Amino acid sequence: MNEIAELSRWNRDISRTIASLGEESFFPTLFETISTQVQIDYPQVWLYHRDLPPRILYHHIPSNAVSSQVDQYLDGPYREDPFYQTSMRGPKAKIYRLSRVALGDLEKTTYYRDYYHTTGTVDEAVYISRLGGGNVINLCMMRLPEKGPFTDAEYERLYLLADPVSELLKAHSQHHHFAVEHLIQPGINHQIDLAFKTFGASLLSPREKDVLELMLRGYSTDTSAGKLDIAVETVRRHRKNIYRKLDVSSQTDLFSLFINALSCLGEAAGDDPLKVYMAPR
Repeated sequence: MNEIAELSRWNRDISRTIASLGEESFFPTLFETISTQVQIDYPQVWLYHRDLPPRILYHHIPSNAVSSQVDQYLDGPYREDPFYQTSMRGPKAKIYRLSRVALGDLEKTTYYRDYYHTTGTVDEAVYISRLGGGNVINLCMMRLPEKGPFTDAEYERLYLLADPVSELLKAHSQHHHFAVEHLIQPGINHQIDLAFKTFGASLLSPREKDVLELMLRGYSTDTSAGKLDIAVETVRRHRKNIYRKLDVSSQTDLFSLFINALSCLGEAAGDDPLKVYMAPR
């Protein structure tokens, strides 16, 4: 493809993406635009905040890979994710490659041993966009073995797209419905610790509540068992009971319920915000 034709395609694709700002089609349209430049696999968009569990805003992952890509990630390993850590430290760049953030030692890390090697991917690049209130969006692009790691030329192309992609993510986040539904607003941070301590208390036993708080704070089953001085199997049994009593089926559902219940903290006045959130309207 000659340069004029390639530029014409890029202008067409980026125009479609701009037109989708504020719409549900924004993330898939943005990934389609990126995919015309570089082949990517398992596209995902994550929203991070230092004091809250991560939220997945969008993904296009085969159903048989969701457990390893999303649920297992949320079950503690995200804290060791070099992209998450980079995001929480105040990233200077708008794009990072896994080999760079892992400093070439990925296979020696607990993150690789406990999680990454099960994902079936061989490389990852992430666009990072810093928003207000400590919120950070990560747009993740992976590669499967059959396509191989990103080449230097492909990464250079992704690098050239970093500025428009970052600005598009910021512009999308400023649309009212997105900000209301997803972003932590200034002034609520001091209430988050209260939410950890009260969420679910009206429905769970004291020990189940202890386990739930550690889950929400991102601790794995093994770490939770150590902190509570109980057996791993006991933690697993408590987790199963928590899912049943809160009517959720995954870590993703649990975290979403917790985030949604934050809006009821004020009305709960120190009590379980779930009582307010789940009350008949």
